[in-house]
Amino acid sequence: MSDKTYTTIEPAGLKRLSKGKVRDIFDLGEHLLFVASDRISAFDVVLPQGIPHKGAALTQISKFWFERTADIVPNHMIETDIDKMPAEVRANAEMLRDRSMLVKKGKVYPVECIVRGYLTGSGWKDYRRTGAVCGIKLPEGLVDGDKLPEPIFTPTTKAESALGGHDEAITFEQMVDTVGRQVAETL
Repeated sequence: MSDKTYTTIEPAGLKRLSKGKVRDIFDLGEHLLFVASDRISAFDVVLPQGIPHKGAALTQISKFWFERTADIVPNHMIETDIDKMPAEVRANAEMLRDRSMLVKKGKVYPVECIVRGYLTGSGWKDYRRTGAVCGIKLPEGLVDGDKLPEPIFTPTTKAESALGGHDEAITFEQMVDTVGRQVAETL
């Protein structure tokens, strides 16, 4: 594993499909390559410093859970061992090792599914303004960081410009309007 902190992922010979706050996606033809950088994103803002090995840690956590839940629900993960990936990926091994995941292509839905157990961040801002989060009415008198009576589902839109845009809270019904009821109820 390289000791370099990778806040910019620029592998030679790979076609970038998108750049998110933390992950970059490259098109490998039949498959995609997800690469977790060491960038820090807090409340939709990318900070200038990185955390060494953060991308590797995120990828290994994802790998752990995808492997542990594969018998419950199929997932997109194919491979995380860079030595078993295509030659154009292996050619960038120093940068990509431990932080990359070869995945199946799938349909992209422009929503993010978030489950909240605590009131903070954008949920706190929404609550202060409306008394609700994503249209879900909450008890009066809650303060920043309070544990919610029960977890709530709070979908957001995915910002078009992942590095410069902010995700926006939406209600479940707005999510249904975006992706359809059948998809919304299975996400």
